[in-house]
Amino acid sequence: MQSSGYRIIPVTPKETEVLGEKAYAKLEDIPEPVDIVNVFRRSDQVPEVVESAIRIGAKAVWMQQGIYHEEAAQKARDAGLEVVMDSCILQVHQSLGA
Repeated sequence: MQSSGYRIIPVTPKETEVLGEKAYAKLEDIPEPVDIVNVFRRSDQVPEVVESAIRIGAKAVWMQQGIYHEEAAQKARDAGLEVVMDSCILQVHQSLGA
């Protein structure tokens, strides 16, 4: 995705840098707007991520393959976020020929 011009801001408390970008411990630490929160966590951890995504004013929550949580997805939608579940963002990007 980076090679296609997308900026990826990593969120992980265990790293200080990933893919050449400064890593943040939590979404709320990112000092700029976030368009998509791409979730690479277990499904049971999605509600917490959605709460953070709502707090920071993200535009969308994208849950990777095998990740889904209907209640959290509905909460995100109710807050005005777009939601994708159980889908690889890179595969979709590639299928669109982008």
